[in-house]
Parts: sequence; C-alpha cells; structure tokens
Amino acid sequence: MKLGLIIDKRRCYGCQACTVSCKAENGTPPGVFWCKTYLHEHGTYPNAFIEYEARICNHCDNAPCVKVCPTGASMKMDDGTVQIDLNKCIGCEACVPACPYGSRYPIKESTPTYWETGKQTEWEKAVQPRFKVGTVSKCTFCVDRRRRGLLPACVQTCAGGARIFGDLDDPTSQISILMREENPKTLPSKFGARPNVFYIEDEKIKPHK
Repeated sequence: MKLGLIIDKRRCYGCQACTVSCKAENGTPPGVFWCKTYLHEHGTYPNAFIEYEARICNHCDNAPCVKVCPTGASMKMDDGTVQIDLNKCIGCEACVPACPYGSRYPIKESTPTYWETGKQTEWEKAVQPRFKVGTVSKCTFCVDRRRRGLLPACVQTCAGGARIFGDLDDPTSQISILMREENPKTLPSKFGARPNVFYIEDEKIKPHK
C-alpha cells in the first residue's frame, strides 16, 4: 500500500472547507495549519484569474524530515505516510526547515486556546494530548479517521470533489486511474523528496512558481 492524494485545481474554488475541516477534526492549536489554501492572482483586468493552491504534508517517499531526525521520531510507514512518534520527538526542530513544503509546526504553548478568556474549550482539552509541548506536528492523512475506515477530513468535506485520496499501488483505485489519465505533477523540490501529493493544473491559469 502507498497512500497518496491528488488535488484537482480545476475543481477547487477556494471555499476553505478543507482548512476548516482539518481544524475541526484534529483540533490544531492557533497558528498551526496542517491544511491550507493560498490564493494567487494572475493577469490583469479584464483577463484576470485567481489560482487556488492547496498545501498539505506531501508524505514524501524520500522525506528530508525523516533523514534529519536524530531520534527516529519522524518515520516512513508501511502505508506510505510519514508520521511522528511524539514519545521520541525531542523538539530539536531539525525537521522544520528540512521540509521543502513548510508543512511542520513546532508546538510551543502548554494550553493553546482560540478564546480571549485564555480558557480551553472541552474540545481543546480533549485533543490536547495530540499536541505535546516541545514536539513538532504535521498532517497525518487523518490516521485516526482512516483506522475507522473513513477518508481524511479534507477529502470528505471537499465540496468540489477536488481531492482524490487512495492507494497508489492499487491499479484499480480512483487515484491510480487519474494518475494514468491526467499525469498530475508534484510541487518542485530541490531535495529529491518524491512527494505523494499530486496536482492537476487548471489549463487556463499559469501555475504559480
């Protein structure tokens, strides 16, 4: 098994449902965005377009974050994903600059909350153990949901159907079929990371560099 994700930019209209659902599902602290979408303007009036560029951990085959981790906390799993063992992470943050895609977030606060009162909600308290102070966090492809047979939250809630998730090693899976039909591309990398998140470009918009 080798899990991967295709983001079809022809079908993304920047609704940010992926960003919000990731926040709601994983309870990430303020300033931590495992999933986010950038807006880029192209052209000039009246021939202007907006490009929506979704970013997420790329779960690379040759992940630089795994290579630089001194304790083995960052690991390449049998399902193709890259995960972090919080019990091994010492918070050295070597993986943060090593990631070519800016997808890793150090956890600094002991009781992070979105509320001015400084008090955590019950949900924030419940998810607190996922975010150990002095460690680094990242997208897991919603490992807890997958254990229950569910899709990652960002995929499940994508209103435009722009996110296709599945097993790249299964030639009959939807993602494998799209790989053959559309030949999607990964984001560029100087480190030979070999990402497993792919993009189908919108032909009417020049890809953002």
